[in-house]
Amino acid sequence: MENRSEAEASPYKSLVAAVSYGIASMAMVFINKAILMQYGHSMTLLTLQQLATALLIHFGRQMGYTRSRGVDMQTAKKLLPVSLFYNANVAFALASLKGVNIPMYIAIKRLTPLAVLIAGFSSGKGKPTTQVTLSVLLIAAGVIIAALGDFSFDLWGYGMALTSVFFQTMYLVLVERSGAEDGLSSIEIMFYNSFLSLPFLIFLIIATGEFPNSLALLFAKSNSLSFLVILVISLVMGIVLNFTMFLCTIVNSALTTTIVGVLKGVGSTTLGFVVLGGVEVHALNVTGLVINTTGGVWYSYAKYQQKMSKPPRHVSDVEVHHK
Repeated sequence: MENRSEAEASPYKSLVAAVSYGIASMAMVFINKAILMQYGHSMTLLTLQQLATALLIHFGRQMGYTRSRGVDMQTAKKLLPVSLFYNANVAFALASLKGVNIPMYIAIKRLTPLAVLIAGFSSGKGKPTTQVTLSVLLIAAGVIIAALGDFSFDLWGYGMALTSVFFQTMYLVLVERSGAEDGLSSIEIMFYNSFLSLPFLIFLIIATGEFPNSLALLFAKSNSLSFLVILVISLVMGIVLNFTMFLCTIVNSALTTTIVGVLKGVGSTTLGFVVLGGVEVHALNVTGLVINTTGGVWYSYAKYQQKMSKPPRHVSDVEVHHK
């Protein structure tokens, strides 16, 4: 696996990485929604996904299937806050899926660029271009309009999704400023992320009361073949999504990962109206989602233009990853 310093990948590898991330990201939203409809303990689900990831990479390294290095305490200390913000983002995103339909979930998650711009402007990073500013405002306006027409409006779910946006923003800003992931392969980033998050996640499922009830429910549902199949798919796809996301960012750029995320969001929004029970359609809701999606595509185009107008550099702008 190539490191960030060796990220000059062939066009074929770059394309495969981008397409793989797009497919995995789109599939994961629906898989998580499907399993949470049967098993509502989102924190336990995330803990299982991270445990499966850490064990797979550990035994893969022991058996010689991966070339990733062992645990380095200095690297672990540097990555700890990054890992906590990343997992907080995923945890709140999973929790929001229990109460928010898929089109609205994707629309709310598109607010991350706005939050990143506000964070950057507040810290003196500079004023964004007019196109970027207008596109993120269009995204925000679309969310508000869509929410007004959302028949299944769930205040708790919306709150969880917005909290996820906050933690995702903190994660992206921290990665850019600290360079914490520089020099690491995608598999190494995955391992540290999973390994460091487990104590935090285990503490949370105990403190929130999910454990041991979540474990008892898991054993009770293990008699259902359909549940076991979707659980295994969820665990496997959790690993695949993280790997393809980190790989796409390494061999392409954070910008490419962002654009892929926006494009897959268009497909996920469309499918979300009909898959897993569908969504009750309201003209205001659909109008808001169209505006939100248009803003997302415009944002990607504006960032692409901004990127192309600048001389090449090693450090990418902070962008939004979609989970």
